[in-house]
Amino acid sequence: MSEKLWDGRFSEKTDQSVEAFTSSIDVDRRLYRHDIEGSIAHCKMLAQASIITEDEALSLIQGLSTIRREIERGQFSFDDSLEDIHMHIEARLAQENTKTAQKLHTARSRNDQVALDTRMYLRDAVILILKQLAGFRQVIVALSEKHLDVVMPGYTHLQRAQPVLLSHHLMAYFEMFTRDAQRFSDGLNRINVNPLGSAALAGTPYPIDREATSQLLNFPKTSNNSIDAVSDRDFIIEFLSSASICMIHFSRFSEELILWSSSEFSFIDLPDSFTTGSSIMPQKKNPDVPELVRGKTGRVFGNLIALLTIMKSLPLAYNRDMQEDKEPLFDTVDTLNACIDIYTKMIPKLKINKKRMLEATTKGFLNATDMADYLVTKGLPFRQAHACVGKTVSYALDKNKELHELSLGEFKTFSSIVEADIFDALTTQKMINQRKSFGGTATANVNAAILKAKTALEKEKKKLEKYKPI
Repeated sequence: MSEKLWDGRFSEKTDQSVEAFTSSIDVDRRLYRHDIEGSIAHCKMLAQASIITEDEALSLIQGLSTIRREIERGQFSFDDSLEDIHMHIEARLAQENTKTAQKLHTARSRNDQVALDTRMYLRDAVILILKQLAGFRQVIVALSEKHLDVVMPGYTHLQRAQPVLLSHHLMAYFEMFTRDAQRFSDGLNRINVNPLGSAALAGTPYPIDREATSQLLNFPKTSNNSIDAVSDRDFIIEFLSSASICMIHFSRFSEELILWSSSEFSFIDLPDSFTTGSSIMPQKKNPDVPELVRGKTGRVFGNLIALLTIMKSLPLAYNRDMQEDKEPLFDTVDTLNACIDIYTKMIPKLKINKKRMLEATTKGFLNATDMADYLVTKGLPFRQAHACVGKTVSYALDKNKELHELSLGEFKTFSSIVEADIFDALTTQKMINQRKSFGGTATANVNAAILKAKTALEKEKKKLEKYKPI
């Protein structure tokens, strides 16, 4: 299989070191299904346009189908001398039917061929990621619904700030991962564009029907400019950017799971089946899964930066540098798939320490803002109320007390408008359910958000079920 499909121009054989250096088959072989599907559609279009005969198209399609089976059964030989998956498939086709196989590449180039394969691959990958994210968000909603009565401290600057429902905190991640799904879904509009027929960069003189090819391959759009079609990798960069943002969200979630499972917090207990021990300290239970997810975030960031760097100075149109787009793409798809999958399995098994979370809301003056709000309801301007509560907190600190541990007399020292109903206003449950503004942590709000999320996910999953990958 060492004979090149482009040998006609050259008087010397390619050096073996060059073959090894320029080969991408170890990376791009995973595109074989998309390459074959694209070639089959191309054959059908060529026959419809009378560029090849129906019999030739049938012969080519049968040969391509045979090659797909050989690859899937592990019966296909790969060789660095043939560089990439496109040349491997065409060379193997030529072994069976040389004359007809030589017509396969009519009206196309490897430049538009690889752009097609990558778009088809990424379209399938994004649909799978959307399905996975829908499943993961469903897990978040289920955990939120299960623990709707659990109260925890909300934090700013990693300092206890105000009490919130654990469900409200978890549903914040639902919103974050929903935005990720929206970004991936929107990116499909720019992935789902057919570049085939652009050839090397200038189009082709053959009377091809690009719209017919688009229909055969389920592309709603056909590229407008042949130069742009073969040199565009924006759709991959956009995907890597969306993946990076998604990994930020996983990393933030990971950080909280790591903190919450520490002895200092003891808010949660990670399942034994998703943790590891120490080789020297028998008591240790390490949060390796969240730590690895947090670490893999940098890997995905690196893939984005790698492709941005590759593309930033390339003149139009295709350049061989662009061969380096697949490793960061494939690695990001694999990494993101793995992170979503393992979190979907782990999160339902979290053990929530309800008592510890509630205890944490009773210390650290989390009810200070509510005291200020209480004073406002009694007629005091907020800034004056803020200053009054600040002085009350300072006094309580000196007495080693929390606000709700002060007597009515002590409260009146700072403001005569305070009455006995202050104590009800400073209870955790009252503080939670007072936050009724849209999007707030009141139980009724969170319950409504959960119901809304469940309805939205059902619609989303039904829509995704209609898509059948290649």
